[in-house]
This record gives sequence, structure tokens and C-alpha cells, in this order.
Amino acid sequence: MRTTTTGPGRAGDPVVEVHHDAATGTATYLVSDPATRRCALVDSVLGFDAGSGRTTTGAADRWIDRILGRGLVLEWILETHVHADHLSAAHYLKSRLGGRICAGAHVAAVRENFAAVFDDPGRAASGEGRFDHLFADGDEFRIGGVPVRVMHTPGHTPACVSYVVGEGGTDVFVGDTLFAPEAGTARCDFPGGDARVLFHSIQRLLALPDATRLHLCHDYPARGEAPRLASTVARQRALNIHVREGTDVETFVALRRARDATLSAPSLLFPALQVNLRAGQLPVAEANGVSYLRIPLNRF
Repeated sequence: MRTTTTGPGRAGDPVVEVHHDAATGTATYLVSDPATRRCALVDSVLGFDAGSGRTTTGAADRWIDRILGRGLVLEWILETHVHADHLSAAHYLKSRLGGRICAGAHVAAVRENFAAVFDDPGRAASGEGRFDHLFADGDEFRIGGVPVRVMHTPGHTPACVSYVVGEGGTDVFVGDTLFAPEAGTARCDFPGGDARVLFHSIQRLLALPDATRLHLCHDYPARGEAPRLASTVARQRALNIHVREGTDVETFVALRRARDATLSAPSLLFPALQVNLRAGQLPVAEANGVSYLRIPLNRF
């Protein structure tokens, strides 16, 4: 597994490792406490080939090997939001290593937004009961001895959260809220998304100390280029093409709406939602023992 590692700088700070899944552009993070050897995985990926309907566990298995090889104990399997561009490996990871699957408290709002789309709220679009815990804004927990504070950062979706990790909040896992400064910010055109709300969520992140490391969930580099997966508050304030310092909310909303109007739906939108609203668990098998995904036609 190709990883990048940072930290710890002092006691109470985490060791952070990242791997970029080229197929989906997703960054998965292993966050560990070297003192207790406890760890968390943030935004894991289950492989999915839409043409064949086959799921694969290669990326998750490499993380399992990494965790076991380092003698770590997986305490937490964390989601920053209900992803629409890849399937979560949370359920598979828990079945192999244990740990608690957690997301933001507003997962139910995402489920309700899509229940009518799937016309099957009891099965294909249900999910909050399958998470072990749903975090509210300001909730705190620990990865071993490393403190974590949860920030509700909606706008991309109603359920987005960021995880502020380490003594003094040295590392923040921001999900899709921010991209690399050259790429800007998350789209807001999914049901429940709101550009105005996203702007205010981003201001909360940019109010953190300048040196705070922001770990990003996605990048889509050109062939031969390295993915851009980390930034700082100072760099985002100075350079982000959508929300650099001095940008007001009305300018941002107009820019975001214009940009979103040009975007196509993610290719894995419907498969991802039906799995991720269930904390990475595939839909319940039919009488023939096969799980099925529903694809609404002419809906978007």
C-alpha cells in the first residue's frame, strides 16, 4: 500500500497515514495513537464494478494487513458523510477487525431526502440503525489517548461532519467540505445540499489556527500527477479559488450554484447511497440469496 505518514509531533497527537484510491479519487486515512496502539479508519472504500455488479475488498484488505502488521487495534470506523461517489467498506472492516461504525447525527435527513427516490424506505434507503453511533456537533471521543472533537459541517449534505483530532486540534478530516485550494469546494446540488450553509461551515474550519492540517477526502489528479490530499487553514484562506479570504457569502453562493449546474451526477450515486446509508452493508438478499441495487430511471 502506498501511504503518506505525518506526526506525531507531541504526546496526544496522532500518526496519520493516507492512501488514495485512484478508481474513485477517495482518500482513506488511518489515524493511530502510538502510545496505546489504538486506531481509526476514516472514509474507507469498497471496490465496485458497475458493469458486472461485483464488489471487491482489495483496498480494505490492504488496510487490514497494515493494521494487523503494525499491531494496532481498530476502535473506530468513521464516515465524514454519506458518500455518493464510492461504496463504504465499513461493514466489511467491522466484520474482520471489530470497531464501531460512526457518522454524523443527520444521517436520517439524508435517508429521508432519498426515500422517495428509491420508493423503498424500509429496505434500500434505511440505515441510521446500522451505525453504532451518530455524532452530534461538539461530541468528543478518543482514539486511544488521542482526543477527537466532532464539528457538524453541513452544506454538501446535511450529515457532513469534520473530525478535529489531536491535542489542540492539529489534524482535521474535512470530508468533501473543502478540496485542494486549486479545486475549491464541494458541490451543493444533492437533495439537502445548500451552498449558503456550506459557506458558513467552511468559515468554522477557516477559523481554526493557521497551522491546522486539513485532510481532504478527494482529489482527481491528471495522469502522472500526485493527488493533493492535505492543506492548512492558512493555505486555504489565502488560495482557495472559491472561499479565499475576502469572499462574501453571496459571491460564493452564486459561484457554487453556477458551477453545480454544469456537473453530472456521480456515476456511483445510486449504488453508493443504498450501501452507505446502511453503514456499508449490502441490501438485504432476496429469496434467491442475491442482493440487488435499485436504479431509478429518468429521475435526475
